Amino acid sequence: MRRRLVCLSGTLLLAAVILSYVFMPNPGHESVQDDKDLVVLLHGLARSNAVMWLLASRLEDAGFQVRRVGYSSLNRSPEQMLEEVRGQIDACCAAHRRRVHFVGHSMGGLLIRAYLEDEPVQNLGRVVLIGTPNQGTEVVDRFRDRWWMQMLGPAALSLGTDDDSFPNSLDAPYYPVGVIAGESWRDIDDEILPGKDDGLVPVEATKLEGMSDFLVVRTGHAFMRYDDEVARQTVAFLKDGAFLRNGE
Repeated sequence: MRRRLVCLSGTLLLAAVILSYVFMPNPGHESVQDDKDLVVLLHGLARSNAVMWLLASRLEDAGFQVRRVGYSSLNRSPEQMLEEVRGQIDACCAAHRRRVHFVGHSMGGLLIRAYLEDEPVQNLGRVVLIGTPNQGTEVVDRFRDRWWMQMLGPAALSLGTDDDSFPNSLDAPYYPVGVIAGESWRDIDDEILPGKDDGLVPVEATKLEGMSDFLVVRTGHAFMRYDDEVARQTVAFLKDGAFLRNGE
């Protein structure tokens, strides 16, 4: 059973790599105007900004202007991805006259944290991290030497739990940040990730020193960017600095 699970995980991750060839990042040339608060939206590993369309639409419906930032991740280091992200944000958003918020799914959240360590953003607002492995994930620790993990490249391999990993090299936030973790409804990966997780990232590993608020939503890792409750809670934090509680 465990061998089948490992093979399935490897197949799914390899499929993500293949899809990253097909759905390459759209550099995004949407015009950015100064009449609304702006949300800079970043996707996760082995994806493109096209997959963030539904969350972007929901944020726009809530009154925000949205800029989806894309980056390549195949065979690239976190530093290379950050440089690509930095150029886009600097060009479009850093000097926005209204507040500039950031929302990132998975690796996108880590790139946001890395960007904000080094780059001052005029009128910086709030940040929401969705399924982001802020302490790394044991999936990388366990399968680092597997061929399918190696094919994902240096960015994926940097997401372990060791002290030198990309997540653990980042400073604690100086800005208000809300963290949304996913809890999968399936238990088939308990041998790989004991405890609560979204299928790839443990709930505990999403937590961040200095975070302003924390919430667990019943959904899997890849589905978080499409989840209605994730979108609703993201809007709430961006507007009020806190997640909704008790059916609000």
